[in-house]
Amino acid sequence: MSEAVSRPSNFIRQIIDEDLKTGKHTTIQTRFPPEPNGFLHIGHAKSICLNFGIAQDYQGKCNLRFDDTNPEKENIDYVKSILQDVQWLGFQWSGDICYSSNYFDKIYAFALDLIQQGKAYVDFLSPEDIREYRGTLTEPGQPSPYRETSVEENLSAFENMRQGKYQEGQACLRAKIDMSSPFMVMRDPVLYRIRFASHHQSGDKWCIYPMYDFTHCLSDALEGITHSLCSLEFQDNRRLYDWVLDNVSVDWQPRPHQYEFSRLNLEYTVTSKRKLNLLVTGGHVNGWDDPRMPTVAGMRRRGYTPESIRDFCSRIGVTKQENMVEMAMLEACVREDLNENAPRAMAVLDPVRLVIENYPQDREELISAAVHPQNEAMGERQVKFTRELYIEREDFREEANKKYKRLVLGKEVRLRNAYVVKAERVEKDSEGNITTIYCSYDPETLGHNPEGRKVKGVIHWVSASCNIPAEFRVYDRLFQVPNPGKADDFLATINPDSLTILHGFVEENLSKAEVGKGYQFERQGYFCKDSDATDEHLIFNRTVGLRDTWAKVNG
Repeated sequence: MSEAVSRPSNFIRQIIDEDLKTGKHTTIQTRFPPEPNGFLHIGHAKSICLNFGIAQDYQGKCNLRFDDTNPEKENIDYVKSILQDVQWLGFQWSGDICYSSNYFDKIYAFALDLIQQGKAYVDFLSPEDIREYRGTLTEPGQPSPYRETSVEENLSAFENMRQGKYQEGQACLRAKIDMSSPFMVMRDPVLYRIRFASHHQSGDKWCIYPMYDFTHCLSDALEGITHSLCSLEFQDNRRLYDWVLDNVSVDWQPRPHQYEFSRLNLEYTVTSKRKLNLLVTGGHVNGWDDPRMPTVAGMRRRGYTPESIRDFCSRIGVTKQENMVEMAMLEACVREDLNENAPRAMAVLDPVRLVIENYPQDREELISAAVHPQNEAMGERQVKFTRELYIEREDFREEANKKYKRLVLGKEVRLRNAYVVKAERVEKDSEGNITTIYCSYDPETLGHNPEGRKVKGVIHWVSASCNIPAEFRVYDRLFQVPNPGKADDFLATINPDSLTILHGFVEENLSKAEVGKGYQFERQGYFCKDSDATDEHLIFNRTVGLRDTWAKVNG
């Protein structure tokens, strides 16, 4: 596999290289197995890039399989969002979409097999008693009084479970392994439980559902997966994974093996589905695709590109060591991508009126501006210049020191791609707020400074009469602390200023902006049109600033 050698390696690729070299496997098959109980997040993106990337690099296959064993928390909307996210990230699964529920008949047959071997039994202990009998990390568990029930009785009881003759929690099927094992997962784990819930794929066919740990390994084996890649939290579960495959009456060829890697922990956010769900259901964010969320849908809506997320996943690598990744690394990836590819435009987020008194009152002038200053192939755009403009309120001061390179009363500044103007006087309202800045302009300075004249400051602008009103959503960190997941109450660490809404104007060229397409608003940052925007109400989300100012402000 010469292609694999030239790529950045990691311990998983080294294992695969060795497996191919020794002939243990002749082809590689991976899978991405999300549970459809929420939207995918940035941690899932890492797994997607790993599983699909390995399949691509080794000319293998990667299945997309929904491990849909819990109908109470799953629904078809989550399935649809996951399909969209995987394809948006640039990957395509092999063959048809897979569902663990497609294998429920076979998994049920494997359960019967274990019962017939005397390796599984129906337990009538309550869930609370099962937990108590299981023991603690320092004390062994105690066997259930139902552990030695005969095979015939267990087969009959399991059939009664399937027929819906017991209530939820009244009975379950457990593996008979080792109640004194130092690994809690091996102390007679539950394999099946009763749930009178309709399933989004199988409907009402079943009222018993296999547990995730029982289903996952069997689904891998049934699909011919060679390398089952998961995060380190499933390290102990590998013992149950292997036990199930070793004890059902099948000689698996190929035999899947589980390998664990460190999950992605990202600063100033959480990636626990339970906590993300609390943010949504508690109204702390506006849905799973809120641009402040670390979900793939939220990042897409905020303006992240699939290229930038894949680049990020490549940079953080694949190891067994848990660590916290800086948010600045993720932001640097999208900033670099957009800096190279995003067209430029001008937008004023917090406007104040500027009047050029010696400019003809009814004149409209077309100013040429580069779509991208470093990429001539992207061409030029025309922007209308008029007597009255809007500039950013922060770009003007009545008095300032020499370090301030913007417009100051009595001083000059260049308007981007246009003329040099000089602030002559201001007009204020009754509360002392500046409402209008009156300027003069030099008609000889269009696009250049005359010889011997230096104007250091450059500010952007939008025509006051030829523009499009817009709402700007400026996002900050969702949490105030680097590791909110470790807080006693992570909701108490939410940043109250994670969203600021401003109302201003954009140049007319953005009237047909595409939803999700990134633009650099000159001197402001990178923005994209929001999916809620309409022709009458234009909305732009800030993806990221032009540079990392968070570390400087909060360091």
